[in-house]
Amino acid sequence: MTNGKIFLVGVGPGAIEHFTTRAREAIEESGVIVGYSTYIELVSSQIAGKEIISTGMTEEIDRAKASVEKASQGQTVSVVSSGDSGIYGMAGLVYEVLFERGWKPAEDGQAGGAIKTGVIAPDAEISVEVVPGVTAMTAIGALLGAPIMHDFASISMSDLLTPWPVIEKRMEAAAAADFVIGIYNPQSKRRNWQLKKAREILLKYRKPETPVGIIKSAYRSAQNIVLTTLADMCTHEIGMLTTILVGNSHTFARDGVMVTPRGYENKYVLETGEVLEGQKPGISLRLNS
Repeated sequence: MTNGKIFLVGVGPGAIEHFTTRAREAIEESGVIVGYSTYIELVSSQIAGKEIISTGMTEEIDRAKASVEKASQGQTVSVVSSGDSGIYGMAGLVYEVLFERGWKPAEDGQAGGAIKTGVIAPDAEISVEVVPGVTAMTAIGALLGAPIMHDFASISMSDLLTPWPVIEKRMEAAAAADFVIGIYNPQSKRRNWQLKKAREILLKYRKPETPVGIIKSAYRSAQNIVLTTLADMCTHEIGMLTTILVGNSHTFARDGVMVTPRGYENKYVLETGEVLEGQKPGISLRLNS
């Protein structure tokens, strides 16, 4: 029986210094690197001498099948995604392809675990490890200041795999619930109206001056940061390499820094740290009637 392994690696936003130690180790251990051509470029300094399987956008199924095939031959494979491979990345699809091939993790008495090992027909054992990475949303949050300090949601505007009515419904729900909202895949040459529709939905629940951060190519050479408002969000250059962060009703921007308060001001005097009248540390927040 052959023994192969698949690492599902999130390489972070792009800069080499934001690779995790485990991501570097996984890539080093692998003889085969599989990924979208742009993401292969992000790890180019780490993959000299390895077999590279690089394909274009919308060819994710081919990449997933190639990684499973190589692992079934006994090879160690890293499938690289930007950000985290389990967030709009390749992790889920590779698992789907494995299950289609009859792969089933061995029962080891644990509900989970970083490494899952199972047998695939006819006679190959494949181990799978998901290696987490810094997400686009947390990356742009760091560049903007502290805009994700409270509850948040992420929504992709791409309707290639999700029908637009579903995306619209999710945007409506997140906007109504006052989540900070991260918008992935906001706009392309073909999809040039959905973001404007999303803005219309948001303006039903949020003020036009709500802070919005627009980041292109976070932590890469072409990085561009714009701090604007919901009213002006769609007037800026936005494409597939852009991620947008829309504040909630409490988010503020000051001196180029975007912050979403967590609510300490509801219980404490921020200047002195004293507890406000009627409140107690460690006790649920009391609302004034």
